[in-house]
Amino acid sequence: MRRMIRLLSLLLFFCLPLAATGPATAQSTASGVGGLGPRLDRAASDPAMRPLKTVIVARDGRVLSERGFHGHSPSESTNIKSASKSIISALVGIAIDKGLLEGPDQKIAPILKADLPAAPDPRINDITIGNLLSMQAGLDRMSGANYGRWVSSRNWVRFALSQPFVDQPGGEMLYSTASTHLLSAILTKVGRRPTLVLAREWLGPVEGFRIGAWERDPQGIYLGGNQMAMSARSLLAFGELYRNGGKTANGRQIVPADWIAQSWQQRTNSRFSGDEYGYGWFTRQIGGEQVHFAWGYGGQMLYIVPSLDLTVVMTSEESGPSARSGYRDLLHGLLADIIGSVRAA
Repeated sequence: MRRMIRLLSLLLFFCLPLAATGPATAQSTASGVGGLGPRLDRAASDPAMRPLKTVIVARDGRVLSERGFHGHSPSESTNIKSASKSIISALVGIAIDKGLLEGPDQKIAPILKADLPAAPDPRINDITIGNLLSMQAGLDRMSGANYGRWVSSRNWVRFALSQPFVDQPGGEMLYSTASTHLLSAILTKVGRRPTLVLAREWLGPVEGFRIGAWERDPQGIYLGGNQMAMSARSLLAFGELYRNGGKTANGRQIVPADWIAQSWQQRTNSRFSGDEYGYGWFTRQIGGEQVHFAWGYGGQMLYIVPSLDLTVVMTSEESGPSARSGYRDLLHGLLADIIGSVRAA
């Protein structure tokens, strides 16, 4: 009964509308490159774009336009869903740099040995940190239709590790939030502190970055790769860190630059979209430019366009899928328009 009350409370938290702290359409902090602000307003007025909550466009660290729609504000907290997988990836890179983890090729079984099945498939000994990051663990997916039974289990780590192999470790991409949750469990073990504490300490020097509410499993491990509350401005701060090679605005190195390069390197491809996938980041061509992006359910997007020094955040209602509905493609199209405006300026 206690667990049911907890789950209902978490559901209520993430479903209730969050209070806006600004007007329906926030003022741009700049006049707008090429009429960028009015373009965003027109795009948001399209009925097909009704889920859109906020858009922030920044170039080379300077905010060009910041908009909130339908009573939402870029400063309000929102559930960034699977866009948080990119943050987990950053924490893994920092842990490697600190010597807490050996690297992407390190095997996970010795770290998680207390939660391994009694008679595991021998292939579980082949799964690496990198396999989890690139969604190539080989274990059955704990996303989509399997997500509900996974988060209803008594021990999410053990349940994930007990799943049958549907491919070899290092095989095809099997998108699974369980993979990033295993990374959160690993970070908790090697860091000897909860993942949220590590995130706040390691990413704390990034001005404007803040994680609010974050769901935990029955053992208290923060859910790696979902149910994380952040504002659009905080997500922008994280994106700027990556655009700037892992350095803060004042030059402090937070995420190793080579880890960012590794994370954006193609490891596999999504079976659903065909997009390239690295260590917690998707990559595709949009508007004629190579774009690296974090993507969360409903349309929580963090885009980085290195060739233009461009970082764009878009947040949306979490009430429905963005891929099957075509809404995600509309967001990609909006980014293409933004790229066109910036390029023409």
